[in-house]
Amino acid sequence: MEVRALRLTPGQDLRRALECAVYAEGCSAAFVLSGIGSLERAHLRRAGADDAEALHGDMEVLTLAGTIAANGSHLHATLADASGAVVGGHLAYGCLVRTTAEVLLGLLPRLSFRREPDLRTGFAELVVRQEGDPAGLT
Repeated sequence: MEVRALRLTPGQDLRRALECAVYAEGCSAAFVLSGIGSLERAHLRRAGADDAEALHGDMEVLTLAGTIAANGSHLHATLADASGAVVGGHLAYGCLVRTTAEVLLGLLPRLSFRREPDLRTGFAELVVRQEGDPAGLT
């Protein structure tokens, strides 16, 4: 595993910036080790919902976790608003950094992550492969 530390700046889209950072490394398998910061706008899809909900105002990123694959991410975040109310869910595009986001990424250069349709769940789910292994790991 290789580790990269990132500091994102105001106005950057959190999810898109993380994906771009991983792809710029030529990596197709990564995960978030740690992530904190602040957002001015967020889009979270809550459990069982079809669409992401837009949230506005100053928010602290309390936790950030998930995987970044060659063809998509699966990221979860926990956010707190100015009153301390906490909400969490799937991190969608459109989460704009307010002052900073500090993220540690773990890059897995010998693995490949892809999201492929899973008939059991109805979603594109993570498939893990060793580089050069077409069958995938279970």
